[in-house]
Amino acid sequence: MEKLKKRWGVESNFQLFIIFVVFALTGSSSAKLAGPLLTFFEMHEGNMHAALYWTLRIVLIFPVYQVLLVIFGWLFGQFRFFWDFEKKMLRRMGLGFILPKS
Repeated sequence: MEKLKKRWGVESNFQLFIIFVVFALTGSSSAKLAGPLLTFFEMHEGNMHAALYWTLRIVLIFPVYQVLLVIFGWLFGQFRFFWDFEKKMLRRMGLGFILPKS
């Protein structure tokens, strides 16, 4: 745990626990929300090929995850950590152009 705390710049075990909770909630929530979002756009598994439906659902999870990660991070008082984490992740994926210039 000490190695992870040092790498992330986390000071306490409690802060590390909160970060893990945020990651868990974000992953579960984004996977859960992808289905209703597709339903909102009238994309059901019954009216399209199953492979296309699941591909769209998995692709939709990515942007939902990015937004929820920052929101849950803010709600749990860890906004700075998750905003920096988000920027680093998007830059590594070649999507840094989405971020505002600073």
